[in-house]
Amino acid sequence: MDDEQDSDSLFETPRVRAPEINRPGLTWHNVDTPLSLQDLRGRMVILEFWTAGCINCLHVLPALRTVEAAYPEEVVVIGVHTPKFSADQDTANLESALARLGVAHPVIQDVNFTLWQEYAVRAWPTLVFIGPEGHVMGQMAGEPEPERLLTAVSELVERWDTQGVLAPRPLNTAPPEPATGRYAFPAKIAPLSDEPKRWVLADTGHHQIAVLADDGTEIARYGSGAPGFADGAGERARFRAPQGLAAADGIILVADTGNHAIREIDTETGRVGTLAGTGERGMVVQEAEPGLAAELASPWDVLLDGDVAYIANAGTHQILALDIPGRELSPLAGNGGEDIVDGEAREAQLAQPSGLALDASTHTLYFVDAETSAVRAVDLSHRAVTTLVGEGAFVFGDENGPFPLARLQHPLDLDVATGEVLVADSYNDRARVLDLAARRVRDLDDGFACDDPAPLAPAQPAGIHADGPNRVLLVDTTNHRVLAYDLAARRWSTWAQ
Repeated sequence: MDDEQDSDSLFETPRVRAPEINRPGLTWHNVDTPLSLQDLRGRMVILEFWTAGCINCLHVLPALRTVEAAYPEEVVVIGVHTPKFSADQDTANLESALARLGVAHPVIQDVNFTLWQEYAVRAWPTLVFIGPEGHVMGQMAGEPEPERLLTAVSELVERWDTQGVLAPRPLNTAPPEPATGRYAFPAKIAPLSDEPKRWVLADTGHHQIAVLADDGTEIARYGSGAPGFADGAGERARFRAPQGLAAADGIILVADTGNHAIREIDTETGRVGTLAGTGERGMVVQEAEPGLAAELASPWDVLLDGDVAYIANAGTHQILALDIPGRELSPLAGNGGEDIVDGEAREAQLAQPSGLALDASTHTLYFVDAETSAVRAVDLSHRAVTTLVGEGAFVFGDENGPFPLARLQHPLDLDVATGEVLVADSYNDRARVLDLAARRVRDLDDGFACDDPAPLAPAQPAGIHADGPNRVLLVDTTNHRVLAYDLAARRWSTWAQ
């Protein structure tokens, strides 16, 4: 995965005939039939090489949507999905990701990296630009600056239009159907109150925050349901693909991922405000700065510890600390490099931190690094990072056993129970348990019975919470529901759907 790069040299590579994209062994999505370069002749083609779990790839999507909206008949964007994780090779998982991310343009599933090799791609994400006569105009690795990308594309389209080589026409696509249930790709869940017991759930696909009673019944919602970045009354405020939540003392904090912001909901008045973030994707946080002036990068989770909110800033591979009364944001762990390097917190390297959990008794902040399939921890007393499970960006799997041998696959959340860390092991489709004393990993469900009339196995869970010693709530994201596990009875069932 690459970070943002300059796009000035976008079209400086020699122009060569583009390799054909309609090749045997490739599967196509969002179109009825495969497309060839001849089919696309007369239009600019942008090939986006990406993988669904890469945060930098997700950052490219808004810029591409802007280009598509500006030139719907002159430019065709085609995603070339070259999956890093084994779970991403599954057709159903890719289709789910396209629906969750709102990807409507054609996408090629290139499991064997055929086009990756043909186009000499070396990193996710990479954009390859093909002119209307079928020549490669240039290639760019990393995230493009959106305005520069649009400007560069505009200049070429205008030039080609003047030269008479464009043949604009619409492209017929068949994008995935949106989720139609009460929840759409829900993410994380957090307790809101004890008396009465209530919960908050990030209804990510609907761009809303739901409040639930302890039996799973929905009792309130915040957000209009339309994606956007707007404060104000709860029913009119707008979020964009929120992921993480924390609640205490009459407030709900929201990791408003798509808006690169931390939002605050006053549960007494229902009003929504912004604590940190400008709505723009930011770069590495190097030093303390005012929260409202700071630019975050896909904050994936938030956790409250008194007057401090810890933020999993996935897009810069950092954990940040927000002083809420002082409205000041500062780096806690991660130097911005994407890797698995332990040591002094500010110099350590993380890889897409996506979930946070605090053990107050030991002053330990646990987190999952999705891209290294790792569970790691920050010692808050000594400001040091250590790794419990995980070895590297391409070391993943589905293995229980001692910490050094255990393998996870793109975990997205975790929580602390007595002597254990529970993990939403997303790409392995279930919950895992790290026994801290024995230093071993096991499955949470090692043979539980299901009380649902038609049992449906979990799929890519993105949230988990331990509710006392005997109940665990697991957000079953791809199935658009929340599950409840009764540990004493060894049974599970759908809790909210």
